[in-house]
Amino acid sequence: MEEKQFSGILNGAVPGEPVKKDENSRRGNWGNQIEFVLTSVGYAVGLGNVWRFPYLCYRNGGGAFMFPYFIMLVFCGIPLFFLELSFGQFTSLGCLGVWKVSPMFKGVGYGMMVVSTYIGIYYNVVICIAFYYFFMSMTNLLPWTYCNNPWNTPDCAGVVGTPRANATFANVSAVVSGVTEIVSRTKRTSPSEEYWRNYVLNVSDGIGDFGEVRLPILGCLAVSWVVVFLCLIRGVKSSGKVVYFTATFPYVVLTILFIRGITLEGAVSGIKYYLTPQWEKILDAKVWGDAASQIFYSLGCAWGGLITMASYNKFHNNCFRDSIIISVTNCGTSVYAGFVIFSILGFMANHLGVDVSEVADHGPGLAFVAYPEALTLLPISPLWSLLFFFMLILLGLGTQFCLLETLVTAVVDEIGTDWIIKNKTYVTLGVAVIGFLLGVPLTTRAGIYWLLLMDNYAASFSLVVISCIMCICIMYVYGHKKYFKDVEMMLGFPPPVFFRICWRFVSPFIITFILIFTVIQYKPITYNDYVYPSWSLVIGFVMALSSVICIPIYALFKIAVSEGSTFLERLKNSVKPDPDWGPALQEHRKGRYATTGPESVEVCPLKEDLKDEGKEKLKEKEDEIGLTIPGSNGSTLNPSPSA
Repeated sequence: MEEKQFSGILNGAVPGEPVKKDENSRRGNWGNQIEFVLTSVGYAVGLGNVWRFPYLCYRNGGGAFMFPYFIMLVFCGIPLFFLELSFGQFTSLGCLGVWKVSPMFKGVGYGMMVVSTYIGIYYNVVICIAFYYFFMSMTNLLPWTYCNNPWNTPDCAGVVGTPRANATFANVSAVVSGVTEIVSRTKRTSPSEEYWRNYVLNVSDGIGDFGEVRLPILGCLAVSWVVVFLCLIRGVKSSGKVVYFTATFPYVVLTILFIRGITLEGAVSGIKYYLTPQWEKILDAKVWGDAASQIFYSLGCAWGGLITMASYNKFHNNCFRDSIIISVTNCGTSVYAGFVIFSILGFMANHLGVDVSEVADHGPGLAFVAYPEALTLLPISPLWSLLFFFMLILLGLGTQFCLLETLVTAVVDEIGTDWIIKNKTYVTLGVAVIGFLLGVPLTTRAGIYWLLLMDNYAASFSLVVISCIMCICIMYVYGHKKYFKDVEMMLGFPPPVFFRICWRFVSPFIITFILIFTVIQYKPITYNDYVYPSWSLVIGFVMALSSVICIPIYALFKIAVSEGSTFLERLKNSVKPDPDWGPALQEHRKGRYATTGPESVEVCPLKEDLKDEGKEKLKEKEDEIGLTIPGSNGSTLNPSPSA
């Protein structure tokens, strides 16, 4: 008996509730709750934790940046994370289906799909480049170590000299003075930067000059999509098993690199540069804006992934606990990654005789130029390179799994037929093939320009708008009191007062602040010295607006087709919850949801015993006579009749 109860807790069930293999037999559930937590950690912890947060931290006051960062985590990050998890779990539907809560706002779900599509296209290109570097690291000598390759220019100056100088790790200090002299005379072009620009990407002169497809990158893109498809071939049943490795092994690699990094000369100076607080910067609004933006984007809010992953939970799973665990893990990983990055960069700066700021970078520049160059200074450098790029691959795949599952789940839920549910694998294959084809232009010589354009515009302020409208819809259109009761019915306890206040006031205010901050701080995108032409910026804004425009377009459509003789009547009917809104399974549709009528059977995937169902309805009708009894919605947790 005790063993059964323990198994039930692992599966996300409330103690005392009967344990089933799959609560939602038609749609499926996670194998156990650990799979959901690991998948969500893999989704939230991505490349940005490694290549963006450390840079933001040192640029915005080092250790002082941690203060606004954790303030934003508490007042915005965790509440929004909990809101999205509870939203998806309550209805067991993806980012389109959940908008039965207020059908007029279904355009928000389409906006989430558009954003996930953009991110999924370019994110897998980044993963495929990591695959390429991983394969190229399977050698005795990393190809970006020296400057004597066909792709190098006369400006190239390596940190380990040249093969003819026999400059190995043991005598690297002998050439440092010469390298430092080169740095002081001209801006040094590193062999890793030239390898990245001239060989891997063979970057063209501008965003309009596509040139040829880089076949090695195209091949790696195919590998990346095949891996993602195979891991999702059975939906959450297969991806839930894969994440045991993909979500945990990056921490093993981070720890290995951290231990190696802190043993190097100059590592302490790099870590000091990363953490030394500059308290005066706390008064700078930009620091708070960067902290809020980083929390918002790194947790993956408004992408649709959190709603989708939570929709496969069991109804009574404690998603409140999960939201805290996953959010804190995500932010802790960002801080930990900073130690790993800056210990190695400090070592590199020490050998070059320059300040850490001279070698620090972010984004692709850190992942594919600065850090790989630093690794060439280590003994057995190919081993460390293999570990680093394998870690990047796993971090990227964890996020990509959820992006693809978000799109697939939305399509399957929307069509909803038995055939589409049974043949979900074909939907996954179709989405993967389309994603691969749309990613092909990013493997051309102009690919890096388009990748950065999509990163800066397709998933920027549009996410903030989507999240803000979602808060308004749930808290003010549907009604905060109703939603609090829904959460109580699901969890067995109401949302804590702190979260109620954050959902209604604090988080929307912070989201609005992020939006205003993003607009004020806007600068046209550049790549090194290249300035993007105006027509490309227009395309960027079109991509950004393409997700947001879904919201008013669908709202107008829904109002037009709603019942009513006047505009006001149609508007009222379009925002009313759909009759099918509520828990997906009949066994969970208690209290006010038991009165929804025969329509509720449509969302019930299990065949209930008619006799038991009749008794249930009779009991609920009796309960409705005393509807004023507080907490009646929570009666599902104790179904036995009272004495």
